[in-house]
Amino acid sequence: MGQPVYILGGSQTDFARNWAREDLDIFAMFAEALTAGVTNAGIEPAQIEVGHVGNFVGDLFTGQGLLGGFFGEAMEDLACIPSARHEAACASGSMAILAAMRDIEAGHYGVACVLGLELMRNVNGRTGASHLGAARWLGREADQADFPWPHLFDRIAREYDTRHGLRSEHLHSIARTNFDNASRNPLAQTRNWTFPPGCFSDDDTLNPVIDGSVRKFDCGQITDGAACVILASEKMARAHAAKRGLHLNDLPRIKGWGHHSAPLLLETKLKRSSDAPLMFPHAAATIQDALHRAGFEHVSQLDGMETHDCFTITEYMAIDHSGLTAPGESWKAIEEGRIACDGDFPINPSGGLIGLGHPVGATGVRMLLDCARQVTGDAGACQIDNARNLLTFNVGGSTTTCASFVVGTGR
Repeated sequence: MGQPVYILGGSQTDFARNWAREDLDIFAMFAEALTAGVTNAGIEPAQIEVGHVGNFVGDLFTGQGLLGGFFGEAMEDLACIPSARHEAACASGSMAILAAMRDIEAGHYGVACVLGLELMRNVNGRTGASHLGAARWLGREADQADFPWPHLFDRIAREYDTRHGLRSEHLHSIARTNFDNASRNPLAQTRNWTFPPGCFSDDDTLNPVIDGSVRKFDCGQITDGAACVILASEKMARAHAAKRGLHLNDLPRIKGWGHHSAPLLLETKLKRSSDAPLMFPHAAATIQDALHRAGFEHVSQLDGMETHDCFTITEYMAIDHSGLTAPGESWKAIEEGRIACDGDFPINPSGGLIGLGHPVGATGVRMLLDCARQVTGDAGACQIDNARNLLTFNVGGSTTTCASFVVGTGR
């Protein structure tokens, strides 16, 4: 990597909130996250030199575009900073992070604000599903499905079953673990949910089918929310640390990154990998790039992962694609308890998209923030033991865009 990029702080809104019911709009969400992020980082607004926004379909859900203009509306000191919005479906937030990193690495700016957000609970479920379906190839796939993404990820699960075998109890275990983790997260959408005995099963009443093999509790949430991170160059981070009596190595930084994209159609991806050990080689390459840029040879050298779990099969895929198990053997890490919070490689201690929530444009930013909190011991009840380096894995569409970051402290 080039010049180091540090994380000075950030914020996340309460993902359980329904902003439309509070008669609040997407600007109110933006302003709240920005104000809290700046306060948490301990900087002055005027120190921010550039702003990047991650957002998928604000235009469809709210009718509002050009979200970068909200920086100056929320804070007078930011009225004339350069800003841009980035879109890559569920990976939009990670694309905004990458853009901010490039600004800092190139030496153009010393401090960048990245803010991801989505307001989605202001429409009914069918309308929301239609809006979110914009990340598929419209007219070419899932056009007859009521809910495009459960339909497409059922196709991924069926392909996994064909290639390697897949047992539903392993997917149910992922859901149960993520909801359990979310119950300890004070910002999680599902933290106060109750689950009847037997709901993490193939019981059609307690866990109804959404599409094919995908059931209710396999699905990530429709969520309103925002997350913000303040990124800085080494020069700015060093001054920031000294002002607080800290060493530079005490601050979390982005040690490595990965980013790959694939053809839009799911069937094109599956055809390209038909003879490969892994279903999505570009996803595995994304994670490997992040690890190698951070100076690690294997994912097991890290202390955990915040991964995309828009559906349980997505997390199942991330387990073997990260290299934690051999291809097709994700079930071993589940059965052995490795991915639980007290395992040797906790996954989604925050609760993930299933338990914490999935405000699409915010998810990649939220993942980075949660990893920064973990490696500085600031994750509260979600804290895992001895967290020094964590991984993110963020997916847009049917893995059309994949992004990954390694976040850690120390050298």
